[in-house]
Amino acid sequence: MSLRIATFNVENLMTRFDFTGFRNQLRQDRVIKLFDVRSEGVYQQLEQARVIASTDDTRQMTALAIADADADILCLQEIDNMEALQAFEYNYLFRMVGNGYRQKYLVEGNDSRGIDVAVLMREETRDGQKIELKEVRSHAMTTYRNLDLFDDDLAQTNHIDDKIFKRDCLELDLLIGGVPMTLYVVHFKSMGGQREGQDGRTYTMPVRRAEAKAVRRIIEDKFGAEPASARRFVICGDMNDYQERVDVIGRRRTGYTFQHQDESASALDELSRDGFAENVVRRREPLDRWTLYHARGPEEQWLCQLDYIWLSPALAKTNAGRLPEIVRHGQPYRTVFPPGQEVERYPRTGWDRPKASDHCPVVMTLDLI
Repeated sequence: MSLRIATFNVENLMTRFDFTGFRNQLRQDRVIKLFDVRSEGVYQQLEQARVIASTDDTRQMTALAIADADADILCLQEIDNMEALQAFEYNYLFRMVGNGYRQKYLVEGNDSRGIDVAVLMREETRDGQKIELKEVRSHAMTTYRNLDLFDDDLAQTNHIDDKIFKRDCLELDLLIGGVPMTLYVVHFKSMGGQREGQDGRTYTMPVRRAEAKAVRRIIEDKFGAEPASARRFVICGDMNDYQERVDVIGRRRTGYTFQHQDESASALDELSRDGFAENVVRRREPLDRWTLYHARGPEEQWLCQLDYIWLSPALAKTNAGRLPEIVRHGQPYRTVFPPGQEVERYPRTGWDRPKASDHCPVVMTLDLI
């Protein structure tokens, strides 16, 4: 009996316009920055026109990437609300995959912009096994105090009664053809830019480390520290951190070379420590594990994995030798591909946009027994 599961950060699936860019330049779109807009009313009109004009191409590509993942269970990040999810599923996904994702789950989380994690599920797997939800729980309200995770590093930017998850950790107890499996869907704290003399990744790492510790604690409290390794659990989502990366060296005109390197520290070390869970993407070749291309000029560009499927030891053992897939057809043309990895982009893909997302869907077919 098999199950196909995927994770994908679809980036800002919204049903509302964000007008805060008129007063906050960091939130203003690059197109509008080209114009001298002095009236907030005019700004709002321009922003509405810009978003509506670009959204259809973007969401067609997002749906194409999801269709190519062809998952029975789909874990999504950056969803505005259930209305946005329903509208996207009916108006875009339905045209790509037909009558598929009838089961939808989303709980409002903590993100300041209102973007949440969500789960779409078919009623049956591709081989006809029923997919049933037994219980869904949000951990959005869990605080550092609740799990005794507050430390000196966190005290620099947080308080002991702050919520741990900056979005949520959504927990679903499932039966797949009668076989139990627990799914955790997360979207960890973003890195941001340089602050207080530190790069964004280092500055925000204590928060992501606490989020990773919290996921592990939730699982160990549920199953027991030792018994957890024998249970079927999967952790999916955008974790905004990496344990390795591929440096992209060079320029368009002169060509590129690619250099793999391990990171000395990562928030995700909390999940891999002692074999608690396996990041199955690391079963792929070192240059072929990336899900996002990062670039800030030719001196700062690399490929890294931000999007994860972590398997419990029991599931990892059952699926030894299986490889996850990474769907990269929705990447913009600016993304630099190592030799031999190039793909045909979706129609109307742009240099930077439109695109399916900066992130790639990660998908894996799992044997459950």
